[in-house]
Parts: sequence; C-alpha cells; structure tokens
Amino acid sequence: MRDDSRDLPARRADWTVLDTPVGPLLLAATDRGLLLVAFHARGAALRRALARLADHLGTAPVETPRAPSLAAPREQLAGYFAGRTRDFRLDLDWSLAEGFTREALRQLAASVPYGSVTGYGELARRCGRPGGAQAVGLAMGANPLPVVVPCHRVVESDGGLGGFSGGLETKRHLLALEGVLPAPLF
Repeated sequence: MRDDSRDLPARRADWTVLDTPVGPLLLAATDRGLLLVAFHARGAALRRALARLADHLGTAPVETPRAPSLAAPREQLAGYFAGRTRDFRLDLDWSLAEGFTREALRQLAASVPYGSVTGYGELARRCGRPGGAQAVGLAMGANPLPVVVPCHRVVESDGGLGGFSGGLETKRHLLALEGVLPAPLF
C-alpha cells in the first residue's frame, strides 16, 4: 500500500470531544477516516492535540461535532463504552503514524481481538522483530488512535500493565470493560 500523504496539500480535519467513562476524548477525522483519538481532551491537553493536528495538516482543524466524518467514530466509541461494540469498523487515516509504529499498530489491530491481551515481545515477534519489545512499547506510546487501535491490550510479559498514554487507571478501566481484568469494586 502506497502512502503519499506527505505529498498532499493541506487537508481539512473535523474534530469534536466525546465524553466517555474514561474522560473526554478528542476525535478528529479527515476525508480518509479517523485521524486522531486523544485522551484528557480539555484545557492544555486539548490545545496541544489541536496544535499537533494543525502542524500535520498545514491548517487548523475545525470543530464540527456533527460532521459526517465523525458520525461513525462517535457512534462506535459510544457503543464500545456501553459494552455493545467489540470490533471497530471505521476507515482510519494512518498519516500520523509512520514506519515501524504504523506496522506495529496495524499488526496489533489485526491480531489482538477484544477481550484478549498480548505482550510487547510477542507483538514484536509478530512484526518480525524478535527482541523488539522496547520498540513496540515506543510504538504503542505513539499510537494516534488509542482505544480504536487497542494499544491498551499490550501488556508486560510478567503480567504488569506496562505504560499507557491515557494513564494506567484508564488502561485498567478499558481492560476491565473487555473482561480481561476484574471491574473495580468502587
């Protein structure tokens, strides 16, 4: 698959903030598909995410909560958090991920289904990089599409949770939602 996104002129991205049980998520989409999901989408975190998008696109993204490009992502993410959606069926704009990061994220999305986990080392092996657990960790940390591309399903080989861009409490919540961890008592 050829990706010539860097050769294209500035594109429009629509964005909105979706309130979820793990806090506000920024959703941004282009005509190609969902481009960015960002946690903690308020205040400085929201401004940083929007600045990243503007830098990438060459133009400021437009707050358009009812944009057609955001309808399916909003609906499917709401369904996920309500326990109705197990598989996301969305067009994705992968232009914020390059090289090994993109490769590892695509492998993750294709091979680690809802309600399961894999280790950093195992995902590295699936990508043809045995011994590349640290590179996978860096790729997961750079994931522009968390939740939809489920980096929360990648854990340490000793059973530890590892890191997560949304914070470990968010990772625990997502894994509990999928039945991998017990739900918190309170």
